[in-house]
Order: sequence, then structure tokens, then C-alpha cells
Amino acid sequence: MAMDTPKAKEAAWNANYGVVGSGDRRLAFSRQLSLVSSNANAATPRLARSDSSISMPPQLGLGAPPPKPKKLLYLGSRPMRRLALLLALNVAYSATELAIGLFTGRVGLVSDAFHLTFGCGLLTFSLFAMSASRTKPDNLYTYGYKRLEVLAAFTNALFLLFLCFSLAVEALHAFMQDESEHKHYLIVSAVTNLLVNLLGVWFFRSYARVNIVYRNAEDMNYHSVCLHVLADSIRSAGLILASWFLSLGVENAEVLCLGIVSVAVFMLVLPLFKATGNILLQIAPGNVPPSAFLKCCRQITACEDVCEVRQGRFWELVPGHAVGSLSIRVKNGADDESVLEYVHGLYQDLGIQDLSIQADDL
Repeated sequence: MAMDTPKAKEAAWNANYGVVGSGDRRLAFSRQLSLVSSNANAATPRLARSDSSISMPPQLGLGAPPPKPKKLLYLGSRPMRRLALLLALNVAYSATELAIGLFTGRVGLVSDAFHLTFGCGLLTFSLFAMSASRTKPDNLYTYGYKRLEVLAAFTNALFLLFLCFSLAVEALHAFMQDESEHKHYLIVSAVTNLLVNLLGVWFFRSYARVNIVYRNAEDMNYHSVCLHVLADSIRSAGLILASWFLSLGVENAEVLCLGIVSVAVFMLVLPLFKATGNILLQIAPGNVPPSAFLKCCRQITACEDVCEVRQGRFWELVPGHAVGSLSIRVKNGADDESVLEYVHGLYQDLGIQDLSIQADDL
């Protein structure tokens, strides 16, 4: 019973973390699972309570074991093995194209080889993100590495948007300079590139759609890889079609085909760009309407033990994992546990999986 007094709590805190000011009465609450209990409800989740919102990670050299070395590359899943095979084919093809372009003096082949090399770099980043996202959270990245897959998807989408702009500029240049004949020698290169990319489309064919409901971070990354190879396939098909139209005597065929390809790739990539950008900007969870958050705030304020809801932030860490933090003011002598149970229940019904609450006394 003596440990329940404020002085005993302060002495225990000072012994572990040092002396803190007596005027700091903030309490931080987070929903955690506690399996250590002496009663029959030992396996039921309960609220954990601490005297500060600061989490102190264990320091190396003070009895904590050193961290285990992490695996930088893991190719255990089928999508990762398929992407590794696709990367190997693209690297071999781009190296061959670069060598032929330098040997024959074809600037178009060299330019296309550099374009493929840059695309291979982005696909390599996607492969690295697939592997590194399996790493468990640590003291530095406390949320884990799942957002690497979102970042890889955003990078792929950004590259494809620049590709649309480049194709539009190339079409405008061909229209102004009337240099349609210089693309004829690229027909073999376009056909080979199309075959390689169609293999990648077949590997990730389940993600060959424009609008996809992303249930996890892997969905975003796989979708971005599929759109990457699909956009390259459309680009190669456009060059082949333009060459065929030119052989039939159609004027401005290259301008027309490149313009259509630019618009098609833009329409394919824009939804992915918006989805990944919204998550990186920590927008509110898209599956929860804003009116639902306002309703929860009004319900919390209506509690007799709550004076004010001061601040609330909610966002998606990755697709399917919503995070939130809330700051409330409670009355002196109020039952904090019942208030926290009620608040956590409200937001849990909305799908907020990880909610931290800071309660200040009035």
C-alpha cells in the first residue's frame, strides 16, 4: 500500500530515470497487452500507465545484449525471386544495348540503355525495400521498416511521371523538327524490350490494375513494380506502332503514338502517386470519414470526467495500420482508467490500431 502514494511513485521514478520536476503531472497512456497477472483474467488486454510519455530504450553497454546483425537481402518469397530474375534480364539487356550503341555510334541506343539502367536502379530499390521491410523494429526505427515499401512505390511513381513528361517533350520535338526517320533502327530494341517487360507484367499480373485497394505496404510496392514494367511495355509498343505507321506513310505517326503513350502512362500512375504521397504526408486514414472523428471527439467531451479534448492526430503508418495520438484534460479526482477504457473503445471501433493518450489534470 505504501507504493501507491505519490511520494513513493516519485522516489521509484527518480531511482530509475533521475529527478524530475514536481510540477510535471502529465500522465501518458497507451494500449498494450499485459499477460502478467495474478487473477483469472491474465490474458486479457489492459491499459498500461506510466508517469511520462518518454520511452527510454535500453542502452548498450549497461547489461543489454548487442543487437544481432541484420540480413540486408532476403529472397525467400516468390515475388522477390521473380523481381530478381526480371532485374537480371534487364541489366543484361541494357548492358548489351549500351555496348552495341557505343560500337555502332547509335545515340538512340545509348540513350535507351541509360534509361533502362536508371529503371533497373529503381527496381533494385523496390527489391531492397521488400527485403528490408521484414526487419523487426529496433531502438532507431521503433515502427519498423514497413514504410520502405511505400517509399519505393512513391519513387517508382515519381519516375513514371517524369517518363510521361519526357515522352511528351519527345513527341513535341518530333513534331517541330520533323525527324521521324531516326527511330527506325530502334525497332529491334523496342521489340526485345517489350518481350522482357511483358515477362515482368506476367510475373505481377495480379496487380495489373489502375485502382487497387491497398491492404498492406507490400501491395503498394508490388503494384508500383507492375506499373513500372507495364509503362515500359506501353512505351516499347508505342515505338513499334509508330515505326509501322511510318512505313505505311502516315504523317506525324510518332507524335501521335508518343502522345497517346504519355497520356496512358500518366493515367495509370496518378492513383498510385496520390496514394503513396498521402501516406508519406501522414494524411488521416482514408477508410475513416472525418465526421467519425468529430463524433468521437464530441462523445469524449460529453463525459462528465473530461474537461477538454485538446489535440488529436490520426494517420496511416502503412496501409492497414492506423496510428493516433490524443491529448485530453480530465477533472481532479476522476477515474482515469474508466475514461481511458471508454476512449480506447471508441477509436478501436474506428480501426485505430495504435492509440496513445496523454491525460493532463485540470
